Amino acid sequence: MTYGDASRLIITIDGPAGAGKSTVAIRIAEHFGLLNLESGAMYRAFALKAIETDANLDSAEGLGSLAANTRIKLVPGRGGNSVYLDGVDVTKRIREPDVTAAASRVSVHPEIRKWMVSMQRELGAEGGIVMEGRDIGSVVFPEAQIKIFLDAAAEVRGQRRYQQNGKTGAQPAESVLAELRARDRRDRTRAQSPLAPAPNAVIVDSTNLSLDEVLARVEQIVHEHLQRRS
Repeated sequence: MTYGDASRLIITIDGPAGAGKSTVAIRIAEHFGLLNLESGAMYRAFALKAIETDANLDSAEGLGSLAANTRIKLVPGRGGNSVYLDGVDVTKRIREPDVTAAASRVSVHPEIRKWMVSMQRELGAEGGIVMEGRDIGSVVFPEAQIKIFLDAAAEVRGQRRYQQNGKTGAQPAESVLAELRARDRRDRTRAQSPLAPAPNAVIVDSTNLSLDEVLARVEQIVHEHLQRRS
């Protein structure tokens, strides 16, 4: 179902790892009849290719050459995107811990971010999208009509990520939190597009909120925007 002129909206949801951006983006896209374009999946897919080709994750030049021969495609569907890397479905593989860690490392390189931004802008050129990531509202779509910065305390995000990984057989909770904090430091201090709310973003702190409460808040923000434009 489309709400008013929502079909042309660009909604950005930025924030640190474990804040719940992917879940919120999926649900908001479904609620307003928009496409969910997950930028994080694109970085993960590229990180997977770097792993599979034994590329040096710290070599900007090597990764740039790899990017020139990489095709990433997102196919939106109910419950999330299917992700294709060079024509192969890698949707499940890119959620594994080694790819998560590698994605954070490759994303710090300006050349890779520039390449990704170009693809992301192309995907969202027509509007009618919800896109989540870390610099979508500030860099990729600075003209977006609605910008959300979803945040939560590191301890809460770490516990959520631990539960998301399935607890049993996964990393200890302390290890998950340590990796998340390390990722926060990389994301917030990188030279290119450091993680920070866009100047006109609405900050939603989910530390003490349930998923339903977060969704209700974001839905309210979108509805208020549509009412102002009607």
